[in-house]
Amino acid sequence: MKGDSKMRILVTGGAGFIGSNFVRRVLDGTLTGIESITVLDKLTYAGTLTNFSKTDLENFEFIKGDICDEELLNRMMPGRDAVINFAAESHVDRSINGAKEFIYTNVLGTQTLLDVARRSNTGVFVQISTDEVYGSIPVGSWTETQPLLPNSPYAASKASADLIARSYNRTFDMDVRITRCSNNFGPHQYPEKVIPLFVTNLIQGKKLPVYGEGVNVRDWLHVDDHCSGIHTVLQKGKSGEIYNIGGGTELRNIDLAHKILTLLSRDVSEIGFVEDRLGHDLRYSVNITKISNELGYKPIVEFDKGLQETIAWYEQNESWWRPLIQSPTS
Repeated sequence: MKGDSKMRILVTGGAGFIGSNFVRRVLDGTLTGIESITVLDKLTYAGTLTNFSKTDLENFEFIKGDICDEELLNRMMPGRDAVINFAAESHVDRSINGAKEFIYTNVLGTQTLLDVARRSNTGVFVQISTDEVYGSIPVGSWTETQPLLPNSPYAASKASADLIARSYNRTFDMDVRITRCSNNFGPHQYPEKVIPLFVTNLIQGKKLPVYGEGVNVRDWLHVDDHCSGIHTVLQKGKSGEIYNIGGGTELRNIDLAHKILTLLSRDVSEIGFVEDRLGHDLRYSVNITKISNELGYKPIVEFDKGLQETIAWYEQNESWWRPLIQSPTS
């Protein structure tokens, strides 16, 4: 960041779940130090302008477009102080069914963004990644020096993007910073992801599709905490560094299902076990000592409270999610 001046930033994938939450937190003043935001989003099935309540604010601009469109990026990149790259195909099941779009967006898209940002002398490039690049860990927690051993096409595409981003830091001395988060949850998450899927299924009278025996473990991170961590890395992070961002609540999928059933006053008969996902990682867990000690980040949203508020949001916003699950592209 340039002294105490406010930044003009480009947020790619800013109409999706995490990106739109980051944008809303900037626009409402929760995340400070940013003068203006330009959102670039292709508006695929998981990105929607309904994630924004207002799109006519002076410090907000939306452009529909593809991060692989180099000509478009050349027009809009100059004058940006930072890029935060949220843009990604992100659903593991979809990557198993067809990986090509994941390679195109997550790998080629990131490389194209990096090239244009480098030529435009953009100050900071924050690459948003995932704990899934590390693979599966039976005990303990990954640090940022863990070798990348992705086990799904999605995770492999994100690991590839991380390595490309790192190479631009080493080769061209670009100020590239990489964040790797654990499983996010919160309002506005597309209903294919596990928490909104479980909640919306129950609202519709459907069962909870739990993979295998439900023993796979995930670390849960509220999207507000994730965006706070990204903002911290943008403001205080160091060039060339990687930062894990975790929530500190590890749950087996079956235990998550039980929590949701309890909060919605349902019983275990609503669980419907389904065939396990191919190559399903058993456990994810990130060590957040680095970002905590060096940058002062810590998650503050207590999981059970955040889950209860998230469930209430989906109950109160059927007009947001029902059109998404009824869309032929979903």
